[in-house]
Amino acid sequence: MNLKQIAKDTAKTLQSYLTYQALRIVLAQLGETNPPLELWLHNFSSGKIQNGESYIEQLLREKPDLALRIMTVREHIAEEIIEFLPEMVRTGIQQANMEQRRQHLERITRLDTSNPSLQPEQQATSDPNLDNLSN
Repeated sequence: MNLKQIAKDTAKTLQSYLTYQALRIVLAQLGETNPPLELWLHNFSSGKIQNGESYIEQLLREKPDLALRIMTVREHIAEEIIEFLPEMVRTGIQQANMEQRRQHLERITRLDTSNPSLQPEQQATSDPNLDNLSN
């Protein structure tokens, strides 16, 4: 397990997600101030946002002012959330794991009442070994 690589991959995924969130904010702003530009950006962004850095590179070629705006918003979001993000991720994973384990335990310990072969009363009366004991 290469923890450094996992951290790099996680950071890249988070960067792309923050790019997506910044795009949503800029689209909302443009919707109020410049609807035709919002429509253009929405159409341009469709299917391209999975890789945030590649998306920014493409947008820089087409409309540098929008790319710079998204980069600025993305940086601002990162600065605002960085302080409490590690604890939120850690706590979220711990809580999700506990809930998954609880649900799994409930599933594996649930008595299946729809299958009569698992009901103890019926097992006792149909068990051939018990029939032999009564003789």
